[in-house]
Amino acid sequence: MSASHAPTVVIENFYPCLEGGRHPIKRVIDEPLDVWCDIFKDGHDVMSAVLRWRLAGTRRWFESPMKPMENDRWQGQCKFSKAGRWEYVVEAWGDTFRSWKKTFAVRVQAKDPDAPIEAQEGARLLRDAGKRARAAGVPAAATQLEDCADLLTTVAPSDIMDVLQSEELQSLMDQYPDRSQSTTSDTMRAIVERERARFSAWYEFFPRGAEGRSDKHSTFRDCLGRLDHAANMGFDVIYFPPIHPIGITARKGKNNTLTAQPGDVGSPWAIGGPAGGHRAIEPALGTEKDFVWLVKEAKKRGLEIALDFALNCSPDHPYVKEHPEWFYQRPDGSIRYAENPPKKYQDIYPLNFHCDDWRNLWKELIDVVQYWVDRGVKIFRVDNPHTKPVAFWEELIATIQRKDPDVLFLAEAFTKPKMMQVLGKVGFTQSYTYFTWREDCQALAEYAIELTRSDMRWYYRANFWPNTPDILPGHLQNAGAQMFRIRAALAATLSSSWGMYTGYELCENDPYPGKEEYDNSEKYELKQRDYNQLGNITAFIRTLNLIRRENPAMHLYDNLSFHGADHPQMLCYSKVTPDFSNRILCVISHDPHQGAIGMVHLDLASLGIDSSRPFKVTDLMHNQSYEWRGADNYVALNPNGVSMHLFKVEQ
Repeated sequence: MSASHAPTVVIENFYPCLEGGRHPIKRVIDEPLDVWCDIFKDGHDVMSAVLRWRLAGTRRWFESPMKPMENDRWQGQCKFSKAGRWEYVVEAWGDTFRSWKKTFAVRVQAKDPDAPIEAQEGARLLRDAGKRARAAGVPAAATQLEDCADLLTTVAPSDIMDVLQSEELQSLMDQYPDRSQSTTSDTMRAIVERERARFSAWYEFFPRGAEGRSDKHSTFRDCLGRLDHAANMGFDVIYFPPIHPIGITARKGKNNTLTAQPGDVGSPWAIGGPAGGHRAIEPALGTEKDFVWLVKEAKKRGLEIALDFALNCSPDHPYVKEHPEWFYQRPDGSIRYAENPPKKYQDIYPLNFHCDDWRNLWKELIDVVQYWVDRGVKIFRVDNPHTKPVAFWEELIATIQRKDPDVLFLAEAFTKPKMMQVLGKVGFTQSYTYFTWREDCQALAEYAIELTRSDMRWYYRANFWPNTPDILPGHLQNAGAQMFRIRAALAATLSSSWGMYTGYELCENDPYPGKEEYDNSEKYELKQRDYNQLGNITAFIRTLNLIRRENPAMHLYDNLSFHGADHPQMLCYSKVTPDFSNRILCVISHDPHQGAIGMVHLDLASLGIDSSRPFKVTDLMHNQSYEWRGADNYVALNPNGVSMHLFKVEQ
């Protein structure tokens, strides 16, 4: 409420709006945000409204006019020019000039004898606007407004109506409106991030296994070949599992056995050893200087290195001795190790985020993230954030992004939907999803629509992964290369961000018996790999990522539309830019063994296609073009030939 007057306008029912404005909307730099709300007031005044926005903590406001739609619903649009935390409001008022002009035209048409008196009121409004123009330092505009006021009081009202109704005069008045009785809405907020928050391709590998040798622990200096391999496939983010010292006490052996043998390297997620904790580096990988060098080498290749932020402490972590109060104490005085019955993690002590000294614990962990940001890391993959307090993540992300808004966070949370969603609401840039377990066309379509077209699109950016070091899903176990191509294509085209764990391009498919996990998991040992082995799908991944990069429609997140297909194993969907300058249509079979033949039924309006004219579709995967007509067209997919189409649509 303004201090000078009571509210004059009702402004309510904002959209988008997360829990009454409790949580911010997410955007990337220069991505439009359409804001809707209801605006009305008592009486019959004509209304005006503007949408105003500014970078939080600054004084300069930007603004654009809002448009009335139907039933007191108004719409405005803004863009945010840089990364950071922004705020926006709606300001609305009864527009005295528009209201006067509307009633004055009726009086003149009716030859109302009071029209000359009302003309004086209009002249006053024009002269007041002229004063505001002079105060703004625009004397030319002031003179124009004053001249119109003089005409209004010296010329017959009927002779000046063309001037009063002109767009030029109204535009001039809109630049210097009377907002003395305006009302401003409550403040809404937006988190604005750089483009990679919305569009990215991730490649995960263990730096200790960069050379693909089971007999040699690689170092940071040995990682260049793997960086080049990832860049060649078109990835732009390299994700490293934890690079910190690995604990010795209760170290896990191969395949997660409880007893490590001499030479076993242990799990990187058991953080902390004689060399230090979360600010230190595993000595076998090299030094901090080596790591900073690698970050710079990655940047030269158009890559960013993302670090795993895992809040696990081995029994050897410095925190255990320095701050035992930060852990869960058992009745016998020992520290409780992590459990997720029936799983036990004897090599990890979980932190107690609600201990008596929680403020210092939280500050320390935030400082750890800042430590690596200061060394060039701008992306963090956060391990199991759903097992830590939501309030902690909200404080951590806000604190880090206030200092450096380019820092991004990926939530690794495979848990209950509401917890996954709230992590997005409090600031996580991207999130893992259930994509890995959506295995039929209907389930995939329903889930993708929920993520990209429901209200989740305002705060939750899905990053699709067909595999991780922890997860070898059932459909990939002992599967052939065709299933690996299908799942990669779906991940890369249904969402604007996707990722895969190294070895996927080699179609590694050997499961641990009875589990959705890899046998001889790289989490616990060095793994032998030949990245040039026969049967790899590296070229397919490269083509997929190149098409994504070259087509702007694939960079957008909330532009996914599904189309009909007769065959139950055939999925048909599109992504287009708002101006239809780039249109991509994907037709893919989810069956790696059988062909899929049938008609697809396109929603031509969503593609911006004129149904009366033929249009061209060019398969970017296979460099073949076809002429299609109308909504219904024939498609034949063959797992031994053309198993998917990634069409560019043109008319």
